Amino acid sequence: MSVFVILKLIGSLALLMYGMKTMSEALQKLTGGHLRHVLGAMTTNRFTGLLTGTFVTASVQSSTATTVMTVSFVNAGLLTLGQAISVIMGANIGTTVTAWIMSVFGFQIDMNNLIFPLFALAVPLAFSSKSQKKSFGEFVFGFAFMFLGLTTLRENALQMDLEHNAAVINFITSCKEWGGLSILLFLLIGGIITMCAQSSAAVMAITLILCSSGVLDLYLGIALVMGENIGTTVTSNIAALTANAQARRAALAHFIFNMFGVCWILCIFHTFVDMVSGVVDSIFPGVSPEVAITYKLSAFHTAFNICNVLILIWFIKPIEKVVCWVIKPKEDEEEFRLRFISSGMLSTAELSIVQARKEINLFAERTHRMFGMVRDLLNTANENDFNKLFSRIEKYENISDNMELEIANYLNQVSEGRLSSESKLQIRAMLREVTEIESIGDSCYNLARTINRKRQTNQDFTEKQYEHIKLMMKLTDDALEQMIVVVERSEHQSAVVNKSFNIENEINNYRNQLKNQNILDVNNKEYDYQMGVYYMDIIAECEKLGDYVVNVVEASSDVREKKAS
Repeated sequence: MSVFVILKLIGSLALLMYGMKTMSEALQKLTGGHLRHVLGAMTTNRFTGLLTGTFVTASVQSSTATTVMTVSFVNAGLLTLGQAISVIMGANIGTTVTAWIMSVFGFQIDMNNLIFPLFALAVPLAFSSKSQKKSFGEFVFGFAFMFLGLTTLRENALQMDLEHNAAVINFITSCKEWGGLSILLFLLIGGIITMCAQSSAAVMAITLILCSSGVLDLYLGIALVMGENIGTTVTSNIAALTANAQARRAALAHFIFNMFGVCWILCIFHTFVDMVSGVVDSIFPGVSPEVAITYKLSAFHTAFNICNVLILIWFIKPIEKVVCWVIKPKEDEEEFRLRFISSGMLSTAELSIVQARKEINLFAERTHRMFGMVRDLLNTANENDFNKLFSRIEKYENISDNMELEIANYLNQVSEGRLSSESKLQIRAMLREVTEIESIGDSCYNLARTINRKRQTNQDFTEKQYEHIKLMMKLTDDALEQMIVVVERSEHQSAVVNKSFNIENEINNYRNQLKNQNILDVNNKEYDYQMGVYYMDIIAECEKLGDYVVNVVEASSDVREKKAS
């Protein structure tokens, strides 16, 4: 086998994978927004979650897209672990549609006469200014590329004449003599190839071609398919590496689901394969052997996943307990999730508003905690401790951005329902609160960055500067504490609100005083100009943070005043 032939095979495989990727991404552009909504909303129980996972995966032609999307939803707290497990089970069924498409179109129909007309159709669509037409053109491109790759791969495999290659025949013959070990070997090979290629569809295509050309028999081909089912779980586990414990648990549940299926199917391997083979022969009696074996592989893939789901759909809770036992949350990790906003179809608008209010209260508490970290950062001398704390503040800032987005999306979703004028006012005020609280998180991060820049100069503030900064931060901290009191109070009290305004006045007056004093101190050479800049950046950012606090208080108190009147 020459190097050129191997390169042609790799190129054909790359073309197939590129086509699958392009087609899947185009389908996600066409339907992604709706499918994300479906995935987040239609998972109220294990059966709707199962159907949702099946539907979404069949629609976007990618179990990887569904599992990665599911992991991200769990990471954001929009899906519970139990709901995610049911969606992933459905994704395993939905992904079998890809094998049927390749079996029917790639082996039963001669696609050579259709591939290039499809390219001709895709070109004007792909250059369209309308996004829907452009995405559809990309889908047609991907579809054509996929079958061009599949056809080229098949032609190259036939030219290699592997079924008459002495080395290949001897290897497969010797493997068959090992009995059950040969199945395990090919299962392992299928898993490794899928892990390397990061595409179960590509491995499925290779298996279909090898079996249809007579290189592999049905049993060894199915062993490769089972290995592909295990190898494909690596993608979701990789996606979950940087996520929280719940997301990593969802990815592990995907692995457990597929591994369990492979284990029980191995116990009745030949019986199950013969049963599927018999059903296919009875349904497609006049089909040629090379096409029939591709149908048998696809049918096994579907039957295997459906049977596995029928068994495990009743054991979601035990699976959840197992993955929770295996993967323990890191310290403080569980707090980086939405706690009160649950996914699923929205209940009554009033209850939804209550859930959002609790989440906003928690959001305010987290930003207060973040400001506490900034105060600690100012007093941290050890470099390792400083870097860890700074990284933690960065993480909180990212969480703050995500929380704003998720709460705002939830409130927008609630606002689409039938609401009273009072509820509409509440939602408007809550949206403003969320925006301002996120701005507080941004200010905290800006303070941390200024402290970090000051540290890198190897210079330090004077003792008097530290005293002024600490006093300003104390006033700011008082303002945040008072903001939380206002936000969490169900009834408006003018005295409580006025206290927030009084603290803000103190902050403004103190900022003005320090601004004037800073000019005098720099002129008197008490510290250099650059340290004066860092010093006033911190003071000014604290004052700006205080403004955001007042905006939250105003938004929270205004709606209650209107409610009371």
